[in-house]
Amino acid sequence: MISLRINGEQRELDVDPQMPLLWAIRENLAMTGTKFGCGIAQCGACTVHLNGKAIRSCVTPVAAAANGEVTTIEGLADLAPGEGLHPLQEAWIEKQVPQCGYCQSGQLMSAAALLDSNPNPDDAAIDAAMSGNVCRCGMYPRIRSAVKLAAAQTASAVQTFDPTLAVDHEGASHG
Repeated sequence: MISLRINGEQRELDVDPQMPLLWAIRENLAMTGTKFGCGIAQCGACTVHLNGKAIRSCVTPVAAAANGEVTTIEGLADLAPGEGLHPLQEAWIEKQVPQCGYCQSGQLMSAAALLDSNPNPDDAAIDAAMSGNVCRCGMYPRIRSAVKLAAAQTASAVQTFDPTLAVDHEGASHG
């Protein structure tokens, strides 16, 4: 029996420890958002997060995820504060990224990992982070645009304290 947390829920799987995580997710847990593309970690369609890092689930044995935290496309919105879609999902819709859509769950998961580690990536950082994800429809400019939009929206949502804007009320004690 292998224990793992998937999208915040503890799950027990009675599977061969060497079974690819992709098949455990799709077949045993009935979460079909994560796609099979190539089976050799070259296309990125199967990208999920393991302990916050983007991995290729088609070549990762379930045993490698044991006692770990797995996030799939079904759980991506849960990574964002509040209710609703993840900022990347919203940007994907606004920029009309998908054509056929097959690679999109992997694209989104790779982009989410990028923004977790680099909240304001430039074109080179986006291209490098997304280079392992193949889009047969060629939506790379839209993907880059959506990542930038999500980064900008996330940055504008973060409020920082600016001491020059602090109001000193007359007679207030600061003792």
